[in-house]
Amino acid sequence: MTTLWDTTGSAVVKELAAQRRTGGAVLSGVALTLVVVADESRVTEAEEAATTAAEQHPCRILVVVRRQIEAPVPRLDAEVSIGGRLGPGEAVVMRMYGRLALHAESVVLPLLAADAPVVTWWHCDAPTQLTTDALAVIADRRITDSTTAADQLRALRTRAQDYAPGDTDLAWTRATPWRATLTSALDSVSGRRGDAVQVLGGQVEGEPGAATARLLAGWLQSRCGCPIDVVPTPRHSGPSGVDAVVLQLDQHEEVRVHADRRGGAVISQPYRPDATMALPERPLGDLLGEELRRLDPDEPYAEALEAATGISGLVGRESVRAHVWVDPAEHKDAPLAGDQVGQNSPHGAAPTVPLDSEGADEVAQHGEQDSPDPTAPETVR
Repeated sequence: MTTLWDTTGSAVVKELAAQRRTGGAVLSGVALTLVVVADESRVTEAEEAATTAAEQHPCRILVVVRRQIEAPVPRLDAEVSIGGRLGPGEAVVMRMYGRLALHAESVVLPLLAADAPVVTWWHCDAPTQLTTDALAVIADRRITDSTTAADQLRALRTRAQDYAPGDTDLAWTRATPWRATLTSALDSVSGRRGDAVQVLGGQVEGEPGAATARLLAGWLQSRCGCPIDVVPTPRHSGPSGVDAVVLQLDQHEEVRVHADRRGGAVISQPYRPDATMALPERPLGDLLGEELRRLDPDEPYAEALEAATGISGLVGRESVRAHVWVDPAEHKDAPLAGDQVGQNSPHGAAPTVPLDSEGADEVAQHGEQDSPDPTAPETVR
């Protein structure tokens, strides 16, 4: 690992290239670029998760830490490593100070793996409107985590209002074992009957304010076409916020799945003894690794988010995002969702993003980008 203090974007690019030359063929086969945006207090946790995910999906890891945006002098500190503590691949950890932190994309763009998809993950409070962050606009897939918010239900609604195909949420990923277990339980009932099963209603028992519980109930509602409520439970519901799921079926039958607090789930259904299936609480790295398996739009998540928040039309939205520049030092509120670049925005069109390391150096030295050319077309991804 090489640490570059008070450096420039071109120096980081050169150091990464130098280490790549010495690494040889070991570094081939990068499947994607994973851009991680994290607060300083969560950097270690984010690095561990990204390392675990990189073991499953070879990728270049770019960690962006926006520190002290109010600092008077822009500065970039970077750690460049290949085959080090962040896994066998290429990794760069960048701590940005001052106005440079608002233009993180100017340093990140030259470091993206060529001809590889880009995934951006926020292990911090994500922007209310992702179009105000260029790291979201350049990404093919965007991963947030509503469970880290103080008000998880409000965070879910924000994600629904700002949703575009390619967005996903680790709160949704935490519901995967529950969804698999419930599907298995209903398949078992269907196999016993020799006919399809109809779900007439049910409830999710857990924390009503937990994003995972709401998304699980939304998924059941979207799939079954019947109301599914989230009700409180007297037991501790664990990190996912879900303790049990009860489904009322046709023919006066009921299926109940509840966590046994030993890494499993107990399935209770008519005419058969209780069965136990694995239902582990997975670490953050495994959750991230699951989301990196697919880069196409997650339509089941969109449908679950629709049902959980009551905001419809998510699946049919456009996947194109246009960057809207918002300076948090001047404006506390982002433009309203749906504003186009240069329309209803107090800042007009987004400034031009430097496409090479020289442009990144200028940002690092002067703390601002060149004024956009009013005759140039808008940058849309």
